[in-house]
Amino acid sequence: MPVQVPIDNPNADTEWNDILRAHKIIPEKPKDPEPAIQEALLAAHQRAHDNRLEDKTLSELDDLEDLEDDDFLESYRQKRLAEMNELSQASKFGSVLPLQKAEYAREVTEASREAWVVVVMGSNGSEPKNATESRVLEQLLPQLASKYPEVKILSIRADLCVENYPERNTPTILIYKDTNIAKQVVTLGFLNGVKTSLRNLELLLVEVGAVKEGDTRLRDMDADGEPGEKDRRTGIRSGGVGKGARVEDGDDDDWD
Repeated sequence: MPVQVPIDNPNADTEWNDILRAHKIIPEKPKDPEPAIQEALLAAHQRAHDNRLEDKTLSELDDLEDLEDDDFLESYRQKRLAEMNELSQASKFGSVLPLQKAEYAREVTEASREAWVVVVMGSNGSEPKNATESRVLEQLLPQLASKYPEVKILSIRADLCVENYPERNTPTILIYKDTNIAKQVVTLGFLNGVKTSLRNLELLLVEVGAVKEGDTRLRDMDADGEPGEKDRRTGIRSGGVGKGARVEDGDDDDWD
């Protein structure tokens, strides 16, 4: 007959429980998570301290000369200058370009090997709601293109791009990189509807990686006067991802 071993509290730190654990009668006592939590918090604080200059502009770095180590400050100056030089070389666009269907493969698919490409497929005007959303985008796109000239932004009417494209799916935003669709957004309902702002579009670019999270341009004031860095990533929900990603109710996935 098996012997019933008395156990008051299997997690208690007692000599009797140590004997039982040694004979594998009760499991090992769970490890206290507190040390690991404290270690993670300390590591997070250290990373925050080490990266405290990550989003500073050159002028802001100059203002910190009396507060920071010279070598540490200079390393960030050089990093910022390198980023500015890289951005300057990549800034080839700066405006919204019209797109023809026959040019799609060259101007979008192939061009995405060299830069991020955003294609906006707009309304034909037959549905008031979709037409309104397309007009909202038309007003925002020039601002987005001017602010991020390294991103190629093109526009085309949806039914001229894809035959019988559903008007209810307009406007559709397709974001390409390396010949693949990295993101698609079907109507502004996936952003903030007719209240979609430049900030919503910026966050969309950040989400896919077309704009880095620490980019100082993201700190500009919003239209409502609130600092950009206080915005949260809300209201962005994705469509399909990857080459040939399906547009809702659009059977044509031959974007190439």
